[in-house]
Amino acid sequence: MEWIKGADVSSLLEVERCGGVFQDGGQPLDALEILKRYGINWVRLRLWNDPCDEAGNHYGGGDCDLSAVLALAARAKRAGMKWLLDVQYSDFWTDPGCQPLPKSWKGLDEQGLESAVYRYTRDVMCACRAAGVAPDMVQVGNELTSGLLWPTGKLWLEGQPQWGNAVRYLSAGVRAVREEAPGAMVMIHLDNGGKNLMYREWFDHYFGLGGDCDVIGLSFYPCWHGRMSDLAANMNDLSLRYHKDMVVVEAGTAFTSASYAAYEGLDESCRRGPTAGESMADQLEYPMTVEGQIAYIRDLADVIRKVPEHRGKGFFWWEPAWIPVPGSGWAKEPGWSYAGKPGPEGNEWANQTLFDFEGNALPTLAAIHDI
Repeated sequence: MEWIKGADVSSLLEVERCGGVFQDGGQPLDALEILKRYGINWVRLRLWNDPCDEAGNHYGGGDCDLSAVLALAARAKRAGMKWLLDVQYSDFWTDPGCQPLPKSWKGLDEQGLESAVYRYTRDVMCACRAAGVAPDMVQVGNELTSGLLWPTGKLWLEGQPQWGNAVRYLSAGVRAVREEAPGAMVMIHLDNGGKNLMYREWFDHYFGLGGDCDVIGLSFYPCWHGRMSDLAANMNDLSLRYHKDMVVVEAGTAFTSASYAAYEGLDESCRRGPTAGESMADQLEYPMTVEGQIAYIRDLADVIRKVPEHRGKGFFWWEPAWIPVPGSGWAKEPGWSYAGKPGPEGNEWANQTLFDFEGNALPTLAAIHDI
């Protein structure tokens, strides 16, 4: 596998619709063209099952339905990039604290869910192939640390481990990818890339129950996931334990602690993200500056390149182009909730992009070009 310098650009269409403009050296350009100029050779695109309410209104968060994914995949292919499809199965955001059933799958039993995962994954692969944008890698599920398709696919239900259903559902998705997209690598992705014992327990069970993948994906954000040395120790151990390729499939850190609420047309009192405020600065290994962002990506690349057996294959910066513009946020409605989780107002990510608040390419991109 080539060395991956990737970017998750799932929100790009929404940012553009809302008026976002990108520039490099004062020259307005397509965001993908700028990323490609600096060595980005892969994109990652998340797919939600049905991210609309009963009236057909999109929930927000980039409106990541199949039509949006296919449009961005085609742009990436035209730019000469490969792409990773992140199939999340739920209708909206999924992570270790939120893996709900999609609306249309409610009421299905375990066998029904296994069949639904297979059919849905198969149909998505066929749609990609028909559109001429067969994915180069497919991520079956997103940040699966706590399982997927809750409650039956939750790994710790009422405090008890329940591995069988989660592996059953994931295996159905993997099988569909193998059959309908045989040229694609398969990734299984967890969060918290610095937690070695968690990864060992998870993948010991997954592989022990017959689970299959080509690539282990990890998330690693310094604001949540520990120190770079923790990531290095984990990846080094996983390489020798499972002999699988690895990609840090969600990476990122802040280039500033300044508020960007005004750029979104919001009041400064609006709640910001966990890396947006000065209060976290003294807790971070990398300062919330452009220099800190550059140091982070250089160190991250160094850690990945040093993984034993050459198993470290690269990284994806999460949403480097999600700049702050009115109308593009985590959800359409302020305070909107999904599966019991309140939606923040605005973007909450714009200080972790690779463009400043006005869409100008940051020096971090030049550092990425050189690693």
